[in-house]
Amino acid sequence: MEIVLGKYGGFCFGVKRAIQLAFEKGERHDGSIYTLGPIIHNPQVVEKLDSLGVREVSDLDEVANPSESAVIIRSHGVGPQVYDRALAMGVAVEDATCPYVKRIHSIVTDLVAQEYQVLIVGEPDHPEVVAIKAYAGEHGVVVEHPSDLESIKLARKTGVVAQTTQSQEKLQQVVSALLAKRNSEVRIFNTICDATDVRQKEAVEIASGSDVVLVIGGRKSGNTNRLAEICIGIQPDTYHIETAAELQTEWFRGKQRVGITAGASTPDYLISEVIEVLQRISRENSGKT
Repeated sequence: MEIVLGKYGGFCFGVKRAIQLAFEKGERHDGSIYTLGPIIHNPQVVEKLDSLGVREVSDLDEVANPSESAVIIRSHGVGPQVYDRALAMGVAVEDATCPYVKRIHSIVTDLVAQEYQVLIVGEPDHPEVVAIKAYAGEHGVVVEHPSDLESIKLARKTGVVAQTTQSQEKLQQVVSALLAKRNSEVRIFNTICDATDVRQKEAVEIASGSDVVLVIGGRKSGNTNRLAEICIGIQPDTYHIETAAELQTEWFRGKQRVGITAGASTPDYLISEVIEVLQRISRENSGKT
């Protein structure tokens, strides 16, 4: 059984940067360290950080001894109100917001200053989208599906940005639906991360040439879920797993080629563990020991 691993799976630049910061802080034990929300959408990494004393909180009010504590802002970013609140509390902020996400914040701030309505293509409850919406304030509207535009009162001037991990197809669908309404002025910013685009294109190639596909990553990870959606649309025998422990031998009986891709928040060691188990399954299925 041939095992084909995509070249672009695993930590993206923004996630790697946030993870390095969190582990450095945890290993130094510089006072009480917290992350505002899970540092990434991968429970195994969050557990490792917790073992180092880096605690996850959902709100700044959960931070004990604020003046002696630091909070790490994850790669998804937060709204401006969170920075203001941390300053007022005396909590030190370690900002690991992805630079590509910060660029969206800057674009949105400029659009709002010019009195544009801001359409944010993304998942309403995703932390990155929540933060972008906070910068847009009352000017911001989240669009998850093109059909959402039917219930949105469009302004004379409209700007469009996208969650960095959205698919190009979804963005194009929303933009096409918006342009069909012939608004007087529309400004479109393709803010989908290059790493996201490359991974999704590679996922198409992997799924097209494989008998079975494994997508490795957290089930709460938006970009991993999108990779799984892409793959299952091409190869129905696609399985979204978080760890090697979920692998089932029967998935691979009679299969000649297994394709593997992984989300931007999936550590290399989890990918390696999956490959190791796959190699064992391959030997067992072929009658070798």
